[in-house]
Amino acid sequence: MKNLYVSAIAAMLAFACTQKKEKNAEKPSAPRSRTVLADAFVAKTQALSEDILVAGSLLPAEGTDVRSEISGRVVSINFKEGSEVRKGDLLVKLFDGDLQAQLKKLQVQLEINEKTVERYKALLKIQGISQQDVDLSELQVNNNKADIELVKVNISKTEIRAPYSGRIGLRNISLGAYVSPADLIATIRQVDQLKLDFTVPEKYSVDFKQGKKISFTIDGVHKTFGATVLATEDFIDANTRSLTVKALVKGSDPALVPGAFAKVGLDLDKNSNAIIVPTQAVIPLSWGKQLVLYKNGNPLFQDVTTGIRDSAYVQILSGLNIGDTVLISGLMAVKPDSKIQLRNIKK
Repeated sequence: MKNLYVSAIAAMLAFACTQKKEKNAEKPSAPRSRTVLADAFVAKTQALSEDILVAGSLLPAEGTDVRSEISGRVVSINFKEGSEVRKGDLLVKLFDGDLQAQLKKLQVQLEINEKTVERYKALLKIQGISQQDVDLSELQVNNNKADIELVKVNISKTEIRAPYSGRIGLRNISLGAYVSPADLIATIRQVDQLKLDFTVPEKYSVDFKQGKKISFTIDGVHKTFGATVLATEDFIDANTRSLTVKALVKGSDPALVPGAFAKVGLDLDKNSNAIIVPTQAVIPLSWGKQLVLYKNGNPLFQDVTTGIRDSAYVQILSGLNIGDTVLISGLMAVKPDSKIQLRNIKK
């Protein structure tokens, strides 16, 4: 009986302890603030310029595919591949024997008709012929002259000449070949003056006006070249959201070859007294941008407006004062109730 009584007392004590543990477990633990180690930057003023680098291509000032206006057989080729040619130089001659024969025939007919006109005018003076006969003979002379001019134009089309001074490339025809207007004879380019073709993002399109100075480099050449904006396209490409710009390269240099890849450096904006912070300090949000300020060991999330930027710093237009301490690391771990411990302060 005594053992039974002791067992009942022990069961009651065990039940009471279990209930106490459950009650203690139900009580929420007091929130503990988390300490975040971070680096900081003291906002200051500094000269800042916004520069971007875009890809471009060097182009000849002029480039033309040389083709024949008419079909015919090549009887002479008067240029060397890769040579310099001058405007009007004869490049290729097509067969024109039939046209030359037609021209001589018309010239003979013209001489006969001109003598006929002279005789008719003499007869008209003595009333030996009517004025109508004289007019018809003069009309025949004019027709002969028009036919001669037409044949001369056709003969000129058998002479393929350089449209301007430049360097001619590789030829795609051989002597004796029959060519048509669809056949490419060669390509001529004006290489003493080059153009630079590149595109800029839509947001910077208003900065590119005729006469703007730009600089560029090419791979393998440790030198910076200059150019002046010549013109821009009159629309922004809907697919790339960019504007095509064409610039005229200053001077000439053997290192500049048409078709070469160019890196175009664009100096878009400058501010000699901008309030700046490192670019990694800015937190982009759907409605704007924020910085995390350090205030007596606590974080302060501050909405800001940004301006120009370079590769390291960004200008803050509003929401920040000179001397404010801004967090630049540990931003993903910072919560409104976090405690901040600074490891390093950059000034």
